[in-house]
Amino acid sequence: MRPAPARIDSQDKHRHPAQPAAEGVPVPVPALDHHATEYSLQHAYWLARAAALAYEDEAAIEQEAKRWGFGRVRHHLTRFTPPFPLEDTQAYTLASDHMIITAFRGTEPQQIRDWLSDSTTPPWPGPARTGYVHYGFGQALESVFPAVKETLAEFRTNGQTVWFTGHSLGGALAMLAGCRMYLEEPRLRADGIYTFGQPRTCDRLLAAAHNKGFKKSMYRFVNNNDIVPLMPPEPAFTHVDTLRYIDSSGAVHESMPLLGRMTDRLKGATADVFAPASDGVRDHLMKNYLAALEKNIR
Repeated sequence: MRPAPARIDSQDKHRHPAQPAAEGVPVPVPALDHHATEYSLQHAYWLARAAALAYEDEAAIEQEAKRWGFGRVRHHLTRFTPPFPLEDTQAYTLASDHMIITAFRGTEPQQIRDWLSDSTTPPWPGPARTGYVHYGFGQALESVFPAVKETLAEFRTNGQTVWFTGHSLGGALAMLAGCRMYLEEPRLRADGIYTFGQPRTCDRLLAAAHNKGFKKSMYRFVNNNDIVPLMPPEPAFTHVDTLRYIDSSGAVHESMPLLGRMTDRLKGATADVFAPASDGVRDHLMKNYLAALEKNIR
């Protein structure tokens, strides 16, 4: 039996625009805007917070949801058994009067690297039989998608905007969930998808269909030398648009020429002279995505 959603008293905690801070006093981070409809770094920061929150336990998620002004929470969990390489798929959905967020949990860099390096698994059919996706992503999403869809249909009673987010594996699942809603359940289509350090997820056919549906509402953040977005290898798998690149100093770029990005990645890779090869894993950490985004909105 599916547990009833945890109901939490909804409180509107939107703050007034911050006044200029006194010299030496940190500028506060702007509050989550439940009325947001367009891309902004502030909105990206809060969806990154939601993606990071997916790594916490249910009690912590519910406590933070209340602080953020969400009145309803539902958790989604499916456990797997060997030989499937993942232990489980986890996600949660938050709802307020104006906004719904579904965040998918990621996994450890080493685990996903080993998994994505396995070329023996067959492809999984894409949403609406459009192209294909990595088998592991397809099976992981399939395990929670019916519950996510049912929850969105139940919670979306006020025309709320819907946002999907996730880090690492969670980013791949957020992108695929958004694409599947768009192609199979358009009435529940997401207003935006923000991912952080997601791997390549699908073939070019599905990527093209996704790009058509989310031309100005999909944002894929990559932090400098993060190794996970380089897997699995091309050309079998590819990325969707639109890239937001975080350079070695933490600045977010809406566009950067390939040569400039290669130069910046080399700069980041050699910044730590004692462990230069660790940059790819370090840049994948969710806390480093959050730190960069916070730096850009203060």
